[in-house]
Amino acid sequence: MKIAIGSDHRGFDAKQQIKAIAAELGHECIDCGTEDNSPVDYPDLAYLAAGAVSRKEADRAILICATGIGMSMAANKVHGVRAALCHDELSAQISRDHNDANVLCLSADQVGAVLLRKMVEVWLNTDFSGGRHERRVRKIQEIEEGRDPRQMVNG
Repeated sequence: MKIAIGSDHRGFDAKQQIKAIAAELGHECIDCGTEDNSPVDYPDLAYLAAGAVSRKEADRAILICATGIGMSMAANKVHGVRAALCHDELSAQISRDHNDANVLCLSADQVGAVLLRKMVEVWLNTDFSGGRHERRVRKIQEIEEGRDPRQMVNG
């Protein structure tokens, strides 16, 4: 799987760890920046990595900033992106299993190395279960297209 990875300066060290984890698991990483700890604006990196997913240049993306909040907000503005801010293994697993999240957003300041590894591993190894969750993901897509999800045919 191709994974686009981006971080701001606060998430740079975690990004380097995630790249190593993803490579260990056999995934190809596309590094969308930043290149060091020099200050940068998180929306720029979120746009690059989420855009790679939107354009189907990457299968998924992982974004890291101080809290993960800004990255999540910015990434979810990109068409076709379902970014989930996760703080533990369960939220990472459910974001894939139930919500088909294609972007994982993480906090560099609130997640240690051990938990970071567990979250990335479970997120990359969890498939979307479909079933009753498919309808709900389609409703998210309806909202993205500017339509009322309550009006979805066969919804």
